[in-house]
Amino acid sequence: MSHDSCLVQKLSHYVPLCQRSLDSIACLEREERDYARGAEIHAEGDGNTNLYVVKHGWLYSYVDMKDGRRQIVEIHHPGDIIGFPDIAFNERTSVLKAAEDVYLCPFPKKDLDQVFTNAPQLAALLFALAVRNQVIMSDFLQAIGRMSARERIAYFLLDLMARLRIANKQMSTVIRLPLNQTEISDVLGLTNVYVSRSFTALQKDGLIRRENGSVEVLEEEKLVSLCDFVDRHNRIDTSWFPRQ
Repeated sequence: MSHDSCLVQKLSHYVPLCQRSLDSIACLEREERDYARGAEIHAEGDGNTNLYVVKHGWLYSYVDMKDGRRQIVEIHHPGDIIGFPDIAFNERTSVLKAAEDVYLCPFPKKDLDQVFTNAPQLAALLFALAVRNQVIMSDFLQAIGRMSARERIAYFLLDLMARLRIANKQMSTVIRLPLNQTEISDVLGLTNVYVSRSFTALQKDGLIRRENGSVEVLEEEKLVSLCDFVDRHNRIDTSWFPRQ
């Protein structure tokens, strides 16, 4: 279980998981479904009964504006649990779409009562990560609201790399990027032209290299300085967690 579960790998980064936590994660991952690239897993306004553990592949959540424009509000990777932002509502507030072929483990949100009852360590960790994500979202809003297109691309790449390193300890500075240019534009609030020009500028400056659907970060520290990136993913305060 611990060798196969991206969720276990991700959560174990922050705290050694006790057996109760591992058993609860196994229950959350007991069912698996596959979806093809481009599949819409749920739409805005659908009933909100399940959360999802991402086993394989990338997805994203987005909202449509009345004039047809789209804003991608979150990207999901293996080891993520999808659905916490909507947990207080009976209906979905966004569309969930597969950016590539994916495997998801759906579980009823009512099953979280077993986590809170039987695995308080895991409950505290999930709560801490959900609250932390609000700070990450605040950082991201500042980036797309105040930074240039070039700085936004730098921030986007650094944030992706920081997230992916949590569940993949062998990851180097190469990011497999299964998002097309339009999808990246809809994440960052830019046009395709600005996304293309910004990637080209960063590559020309020797900061990144793009090849075959991947981006290699060549000068990580320079990218950090360019956009004042702060890694909120690597560490959290676990001193207040319940004892095992």
